[in-house]
Amino acid sequence: MSQLPAAPAVRTLGASGIEVSSIAWGMWRLAEGGRTVDEAARLVNTALDAGITLLDTADIYGFDGVAGFGDAEALLGEVLARDSSLRPRMVLATKGGICPPLPYDQSTAYLNEAIDASLRRLKVEQIDLWQVHRPDILTHPQEVARALEDAVAAGKIRTLGVSNFTIHQIAALDSFLGTRLVSTQPEISPLRIDCFENGELDQAMMMGLLPMAWSPLGGGRLANPQSARDRAVAAALGAVADAHGVSSTVAAYSWLMAHPAGIVPIIGSQQAERIVEGTAALKVRWTRQEWYGVLVAARGVPLP
Repeated sequence: MSQLPAAPAVRTLGASGIEVSSIAWGMWRLAEGGRTVDEAARLVNTALDAGITLLDTADIYGFDGVAGFGDAEALLGEVLARDSSLRPRMVLATKGGICPPLPYDQSTAYLNEAIDASLRRLKVEQIDLWQVHRPDILTHPQEVARALEDAVAAGKIRTLGVSNFTIHQIAALDSFLGTRLVSTQPEISPLRIDCFENGELDQAMMMGLLPMAWSPLGGGRLANPQSARDRAVAAALGAVADAHGVSSTVAAYSWLMAHPAGIVPIIGSQQAERIVEGTAALKVRWTRQEWYGVLVAARGVPLP
Protein backbone atom coordinates (compact mmCIF):
# COMPACT_ATOMS: atom_id res chain seq x y z
CA MET A 1 0.00 0.00 0.00
CA SER A 2 1.45 3.38 -1.00
CA GLN A 3 2.59 5.76 1.68
CA LEU A 4 1.93 9.46 1.99
CA PRO A 5 4.92 11.75 1.32
CA ALA A 6 7.44 12.10 4.13
CA ALA A 7 7.43 15.39 6.02
CA PRO A 8 10.46 17.52 5.12
CA ALA A 9 12.96 18.46 7.80
CA VAL A 10 12.29 22.16 7.19
CA ARG A 11 9.41 24.23 5.93
CA THR A 12 9.13 27.84 4.80
CA LEU A 13 7.45 30.45 6.97
CA GLY A 14 4.83 31.62 4.53
CA ALA A 15 6.22 33.68 1.67
CA SER A 16 8.99 35.10 3.86
CA GLY A 17 11.68 32.71 2.66
CA ILE A 18 12.57 32.00 6.30
CA GLU A 19 13.15 28.29 6.88
CA VAL A 20 11.87 26.70 10.07
CA SER A 21 11.91 23.18 11.44
CA SER A 22 8.89 21.00 10.74
CA ILE A 23 8.36 20.68 14.48
CA ALA A 24 8.30 23.60 16.91
CA TRP A 25 8.88 23.84 20.63
CA GLY A 26 6.45 25.87 22.74
CA MET A 27 7.29 27.47 26.07
CA TRP A 28 3.94 28.12 27.72
CA ARG A 29 5.16 26.26 30.84
CA LEU A 30 8.80 27.33 30.69
CA ALA A 31 8.60 29.52 33.79
CA GLU A 32 6.65 27.05 35.95
CA GLY A 33 8.08 25.55 39.09
CA GLY A 34 10.79 28.14 39.61
CA ARG A 35 12.87 26.91 36.68
CA THR A 36 16.32 28.52 36.74
CA VAL A 37 18.10 30.20 33.85
CA ASP A 38 20.52 27.26 33.68
CA GLU A 39 17.64 24.79 33.48
CA ALA A 40 15.88 26.83 30.82
CA ALA A 41 19.12 27.13 28.85
CA ARG A 42 19.49 23.36 28.83
CA LEU A 43 16.02 23.00 27.32
CA VAL A 44 16.70 25.65 24.66
CA ASN A 45 19.95 23.94 23.73
CA THR A 46 18.23 20.56 23.69
CA ALA A 47 15.64 21.80 21.19
CA LEU A 48 18.19 23.49 18.94
CA ASP A 49 20.61 20.55 19.05
CA ALA A 50 17.72 18.25 18.07
CA GLY A 51 17.09 20.37 14.98
CA ILE A 52 14.09 22.27 16.30
CA THR A 53 14.66 25.87 15.22
CA LEU A 54 11.15 27.34 15.63
CA LEU A 55 10.69 28.38 19.25
CA ASP A 56 7.27 29.73 20.22
CA THR A 57 6.35 31.72 23.31
CA ALA A 58 3.91 34.51 24.30
CA ASP A 59 3.69 37.40 26.71
CA ILE A 60 0.82 35.71 28.59
CA TYR A 61 2.87 32.56 29.24
CA GLY A 62 3.65 32.35 32.93
CA PHE A 63 0.50 34.20 34.00
CA ASP A 64 -1.40 32.26 36.68
CA GLY A 65 -4.45 34.47 36.83
CA VAL A 66 -2.88 36.81 39.37
CA ALA A 67 0.79 37.29 38.53
CA GLY A 68 3.52 36.05 36.24
CA PHE A 69 2.58 37.88 33.05
CA GLY A 70 5.68 37.89 30.82
CA ASP A 71 7.63 35.41 32.94
CA ALA A 72 8.27 32.89 30.14
CA GLU A 73 9.54 35.60 27.80
CA ALA A 74 11.69 37.07 30.56
CA LEU A 75 13.25 33.71 31.37
CA LEU A 76 14.01 33.06 27.71
CA GLY A 77 15.47 36.55 27.53
CA GLU A 78 17.89 35.74 30.33
CA VAL A 79 18.94 32.61 28.45
CA LEU A 80 19.56 34.57 25.25
CA ALA A 81 21.43 37.32 27.08
CA ARG A 82 23.74 34.80 28.71
CA ASP A 83 24.66 33.01 25.46
CA SER A 84 24.76 35.20 22.36
CA SER A 85 25.30 32.16 20.09
CA LEU A 86 21.73 30.95 20.61
CA ARG A 87 19.76 33.73 18.97
CA PRO A 88 21.10 33.23 15.41
CA ARG A 89 20.23 29.53 15.60
CA MET A 90 16.50 30.03 16.16
CA VAL A 91 13.43 31.53 14.57
CA LEU A 92 11.93 33.34 17.56
CA ALA A 93 8.14 33.55 17.69
CA THR A 94 6.00 35.20 20.30
CA LYS A 95 2.42 36.39 20.68
CA GLY A 96 0.53 39.27 22.23
CA GLY A 97 -2.86 40.94 22.41
CA ILE A 98 -4.20 39.21 25.52
CA CYS A 99 -4.45 41.76 28.32
CA PRO A 100 -5.78 40.36 31.60
CA PRO A 101 -8.41 40.91 32.78
CA LEU A 102 -9.98 42.59 29.70
CA PRO A 103 -9.22 39.98 28.19
CA TYR A 104 -8.21 41.12 24.66
CA ASP A 105 -6.86 44.43 23.39
CA GLN A 106 -5.44 45.10 19.95
CA SER A 107 -5.79 48.85 19.93
CA THR A 108 -2.82 50.70 18.45
CA ALA A 109 -1.68 51.95 21.84
CA TYR A 110 -1.79 48.52 23.44
CA LEU A 111 -0.11 46.68 20.56
CA ASN A 112 2.71 49.22 20.49
CA GLU A 113 3.22 48.73 24.22
CA ALA A 114 2.94 44.93 24.04
CA ILE A 115 5.46 44.55 21.22
CA ASP A 116 7.97 46.84 22.93
CA ALA A 117 7.51 45.00 26.22
CA SER A 118 8.16 41.64 24.56
CA LEU A 119 11.34 42.97 22.98
CA ARG A 120 12.53 44.18 26.39
CA ARG A 121 11.74 40.91 28.14
CA LEU A 122 13.31 38.80 25.40
CA LYS A 123 16.32 41.14 25.28
CA VAL A 124 16.32 41.13 21.47
CA GLU A 125 16.13 43.87 18.86
CA GLN A 126 13.78 41.99 16.56
CA ILE A 127 11.17 39.22 16.80
CA ASP A 128 11.11 36.85 13.82
CA LEU A 129 7.39 36.03 14.04
CA TRP A 130 4.93 38.10 16.04
CA GLN A 131 1.42 36.69 16.27
CA VAL A 132 -1.86 38.21 17.41
CA HIS A 133 -2.70 35.71 20.13
CA ARG A 134 -6.51 35.88 20.08
CA PRO A 135 -8.76 38.22 18.09
CA ASP A 136 -10.04 41.40 19.70
CA ILE A 137 -13.52 41.82 18.19
CA LEU A 138 -13.71 45.39 19.48
CA THR A 139 -10.81 46.64 17.36
CA HIS A 140 -11.22 47.19 13.64
CA PRO A 141 -8.81 44.96 11.68
CA GLN A 142 -7.56 48.04 9.83
CA GLU A 143 -6.32 49.48 13.14
CA VAL A 144 -4.63 46.20 14.02
CA ALA A 145 -3.01 46.07 10.58
CA ARG A 146 -1.72 49.63 10.87
CA ALA A 147 -0.07 48.95 14.23
CA LEU A 148 1.54 45.75 12.94
CA GLU A 149 2.75 47.41 9.75
CA ASP A 150 4.37 50.16 11.81
CA ALA A 151 6.21 47.58 13.92
CA VAL A 152 7.47 45.82 10.79
CA ALA A 153 8.57 49.13 9.25
CA ALA A 154 10.42 49.98 12.46
CA GLY A 155 12.34 46.70 12.29
CA LYS A 156 10.82 45.34 15.49
CA ILE A 157 9.14 42.42 13.74
CA ARG A 158 10.18 40.41 10.67
CA THR A 159 6.96 38.53 9.93
CA LEU A 160 3.35 38.45 11.11
CA GLY A 161 0.95 35.67 12.08
CA VAL A 162 -2.27 35.02 13.95
CA SER A 163 -3.44 32.52 16.52
CA ASN A 164 -6.98 31.29 17.20
CA PHE A 165 -8.47 33.37 14.38
CA THR A 166 -11.42 32.20 12.32
CA ILE A 167 -11.07 32.03 8.55
CA HIS A 168 -13.05 35.25 8.19
CA GLN A 169 -10.99 37.08 10.82
CA ILE A 170 -7.82 36.03 9.01
CA ALA A 171 -9.19 37.23 5.68
CA ALA A 172 -10.29 40.56 7.16
CA LEU A 173 -6.95 41.32 8.78
CA ASP A 174 -4.98 40.18 5.75
CA SER A 175 -7.01 42.46 3.48
CA PHE A 176 -5.71 45.52 5.32
CA LEU A 177 -2.08 44.39 5.48
CA GLY A 178 0.61 45.28 2.99
CA THR A 179 2.92 42.84 4.75
CA ARG A 180 1.25 39.47 4.21
CA LEU A 181 0.53 37.09 7.03
CA VAL A 182 2.82 34.06 7.07
CA SER A 183 1.30 31.79 9.72
CA THR A 184 -1.77 30.74 11.64
CA GLN A 185 -1.80 28.94 14.97
CA PRO A 186 -5.03 27.05 15.68
CA GLU A 187 -5.59 24.15 18.02
CA ILE A 188 -5.14 20.98 15.97
CA SER A 189 -4.81 17.41 17.19
CA PRO A 190 -6.22 13.98 16.44
CA LEU A 191 -8.90 14.97 18.97
CA ARG A 192 -9.50 18.46 17.56
CA ILE A 193 -10.20 17.83 13.88
CA ASP A 194 -12.53 20.74 13.08
CA CYS A 195 -9.85 22.42 10.98
CA PHE A 196 -9.83 19.56 8.47
CA GLU A 197 -13.41 20.28 7.46
CA ASN A 198 -14.23 23.89 8.42
CA GLY A 199 -11.91 25.58 5.92
CA GLU A 200 -9.05 26.59 8.26
CA LEU A 201 -6.43 24.43 6.56
CA ASP A 202 -7.87 25.04 3.09
CA GLN A 203 -7.46 28.77 3.66
CA ALA A 204 -3.91 28.24 4.96
CA MET A 205 -2.99 26.40 1.77
CA MET A 206 -4.70 29.00 -0.40
CA MET A 207 -2.93 31.91 1.32
CA GLY A 208 0.39 30.15 1.84
CA LEU A 209 0.16 30.31 5.63
CA LEU A 210 2.19 27.92 7.77
CA PRO A 211 -0.19 26.21 10.23
CA MET A 212 1.33 25.82 13.69
CA ALA A 213 -0.69 23.38 15.80
CA TRP A 214 -0.99 24.13 19.50
CA SER A 215 -2.00 21.33 21.87
CA PRO A 216 -1.26 18.65 19.24
CA LEU A 217 -1.72 15.90 21.84
CA GLY A 218 -5.24 16.96 22.77
CA GLY A 219 -4.31 18.53 26.07
CA GLY A 220 -2.90 15.23 27.34
CA ARG A 221 -6.05 13.22 26.58
CA LEU A 222 -4.25 11.04 24.03
CA ALA A 223 -1.97 9.79 26.79
CA ASN A 224 -4.82 9.56 29.30
CA PRO A 225 -8.01 8.88 27.32
CA GLN A 226 -11.17 9.91 29.13
CA SER A 227 -13.94 8.93 26.73
CA ALA A 228 -14.77 6.18 24.27
CA ARG A 229 -13.80 8.57 21.46
CA ASP A 230 -10.47 9.34 23.12
CA ARG A 231 -9.75 5.63 23.47
CA ALA A 232 -10.67 4.90 19.85
CA VAL A 233 -8.33 7.60 18.56
CA ALA A 234 -5.53 6.51 20.91
CA ALA A 235 -5.93 2.92 19.69
CA ALA A 236 -5.74 3.94 16.03
CA LEU A 237 -2.61 5.97 16.70
CA GLY A 238 -1.16 3.19 18.84
CA ALA A 239 -1.42 0.65 16.06
CA VAL A 240 0.68 2.82 13.76
CA ALA A 241 3.06 3.72 16.57
CA ASP A 242 3.68 0.03 17.30
CA ALA A 243 4.26 -0.71 13.62
CA HIS A 244 6.93 2.00 13.43
CA GLY A 245 8.46 1.40 16.85
CA VAL A 246 7.63 4.86 18.16
CA SER A 247 5.43 6.26 20.91
CA SER A 248 1.82 7.28 20.37
CA THR A 249 2.96 10.85 20.99
CA VAL A 250 5.30 10.67 18.01
CA ALA A 251 2.56 9.06 15.94
CA ALA A 252 0.22 11.93 16.77
CA TYR A 253 2.77 14.52 15.66
CA SER A 254 3.45 12.65 12.44
CA TRP A 255 -0.27 12.27 11.71
CA LEU A 256 -0.59 16.06 11.68
CA MET A 257 2.60 16.49 9.66
CA ALA A 258 1.29 14.19 6.92
CA HIS A 259 -1.38 16.74 5.94
CA PRO A 260 -0.55 18.69 2.74
CA ALA A 261 -0.98 22.04 4.51
CA GLY A 262 2.38 21.38 6.19
CA ILE A 263 1.16 21.44 9.80
CA VAL A 264 3.94 22.16 12.30
CA PRO A 265 3.08 20.58 15.67
CA ILE A 266 4.25 22.57 18.69
CA ILE A 267 5.76 20.32 21.34
CA GLY A 268 4.57 21.59 24.70
CA SER A 269 6.70 19.42 26.97
CA GLN A 270 9.38 21.01 29.14
CA GLN A 271 11.21 17.71 29.52
CA ALA A 272 14.36 17.35 27.44
CA GLU A 273 13.78 13.72 26.55
CA ARG A 274 10.24 14.43 25.31
CA ILE A 275 11.46 17.31 23.17
CA VAL A 276 14.06 15.12 21.50
CA GLU A 277 11.62 12.24 21.14
CA GLY A 278 9.27 14.41 19.11
CA THR A 279 11.74 14.71 16.24
CA ALA A 280 11.28 11.00 15.50
CA ALA A 281 7.98 12.02 13.86
CA LEU A 282 9.96 12.89 10.74
CA LYS A 283 10.64 9.20 10.17
CA VAL A 284 7.03 7.99 10.34
CA ARG A 285 5.22 7.38 7.05
CA TRP A 286 1.45 6.95 6.91
CA THR A 287 -0.70 5.15 4.38
CA ARG A 288 -3.97 6.78 3.39
CA GLN A 289 -5.88 3.94 5.05
CA GLU A 290 -4.03 4.44 8.35
CA TRP A 291 -4.43 8.22 8.24
CA TYR A 292 -8.14 8.09 7.51
CA GLY A 293 -8.51 5.41 10.18
CA VAL A 294 -7.50 7.98 12.82
CA LEU A 295 -9.81 10.58 11.30
CA VAL A 296 -12.78 8.20 11.32
CA ALA A 297 -12.07 7.31 14.96
CA ALA A 298 -12.01 11.02 15.81
CA ARG A 299 -15.21 11.72 13.89
CA GLY A 300 -17.00 8.85 15.59
CA VAL A 301 -18.89 8.08 12.40
CA PRO A 302 -17.78 6.74 9.02
CA LEU A 303 -16.85 9.10 6.25
CA PRO A 304 -19.61 9.59 3.68
